[in-house]
Formats: sequence, structure tokens, C-alpha cells
Amino acid sequence: MADRCLLYYITDRSQFRGDESDRRRALLAKVCDAAGAGVDFIQLREKDLDTRELELLARDALTVVRNSTALRTENRELRTRLLVNSRTDVALAAGADGVHLRADDISPAEVRRIWALCGAGASAREKPCIGISCHKPADVYRAQEQGADFAVFAPVFEKISAPATQPAGLATLQEACQAHIPVLALGGVTIENASSCLNAGAAGVAGIRLFQENRIEDVVRALRAL
Repeated sequence: MADRCLLYYITDRSQFRGDESDRRRALLAKVCDAAGAGVDFIQLREKDLDTRELELLARDALTVVRNSTALRTENRELRTRLLVNSRTDVALAAGADGVHLRADDISPAEVRRIWALCGAGASAREKPCIGISCHKPADVYRAQEQGADFAVFAPVFEKISAPATQPAGLATLQEACQAHIPVLALGGVTIENASSCLNAGAAGVAGIRLFQENRIEDVVRALRAL
């Protein structure tokens, strides 16, 4: 992983206005902006879609990501990676770069076994990139032991969408960041408080509203300046 602040955009098309077609277009436009601005990871997290709809959206998102990244850089290490939430089968079918797993999901080892057995075409030429949602330091250490590439630790701060959820806080984030895999901070992270996450040892930050409710170029510029 890079030494610079890693940026992780989690999608949620339900936050956009209009009908399903409008929300889908808005989401793909945000994905295009994110890839063009240099966001490192995009997690396609549209959990309400059925398998076929999710695969179609993933294919369109991947096309957008590839085209936008190609225009931005020829360096493969700096390209944006598209991960599909939890669905290894959809990630493989769409040719995505990997998956983001829940804390109670199948293990990274199982994902890699499936990838090796079922991979075809472009997706078979590289190992999958695997992130895991973690809510306690012990979760992060388990993710490390299981071979995850990185962990997304949440919630660090109080979330507007879930004020009743108890935030972990910066001290707990710092404890989680003692693991030997990159830890990205999620949950109430803003441009203003992101530096405190990085000072606690986070390798980067993740968010939904952070990217969807702001001009992504401005968010990336501000966070990369930290």
C-alpha cells in the first residue's frame, strides 16, 4: 500500500434524487469523478440489488473506472480499484478487482480459493484485493491473520445517519492501527477531522457522504494535502 493517504469511496445510490434510472446515472457519474480524481478504492455497496442488477451495475462501474483511470495515469499502482460488497461471485463475473467483506463473511482465504478456481479473463490475471469491515481492534488483528489486504474500521466518530451508534473513538482506532495491515477510518469522517485519524495511525479514510455530498476533486485535494 502507498504511504500517501488512501481514499475509499463507498457507494449508496439511494442518497441521490430521482427514480432508479436517475440514481444509477448519478452513481456512475460519482464513480467517474472518484476514479478521475485518484480515489484509491471504490466499494460498490448496493445491497438491495439482485444478482443480475448488481452485476450489470458493476460492469458499468468497472468500465467507467477503467476509462477514467486510463486518462489519469498509466501507473498501475495508482489506478482505482473497484471492489464489490460481499459478493465474490458478482466481482468475478463483472471482472472487478476484488471484494469487501463483512466481519462475519467468508474468509479472505476462501475468497482467494474461489477466485483461483473460477477466475477467467482479466480477473484471473491478478489476485483479488480484499478489504474487511472491522468494529473492534480484535477484528483487525483477525483480518490480518486471515490475509486481508486492509481493514475498514468503523465507526470512529458519531454518524449523522446513526446517532445512537456508539463511536469507537480515536484511542480505539489507534489501538486497531497497531496491526500490520493498513487500517482505513470510517464513520463520521470529514475533511476537518481526517487528520486526527491519520495521526492515530490510519492509512487513510473511507466514507459515503464524504464523497457523495461534496465535489470529489476538492475532497481528494484536501485529504491528500494532510
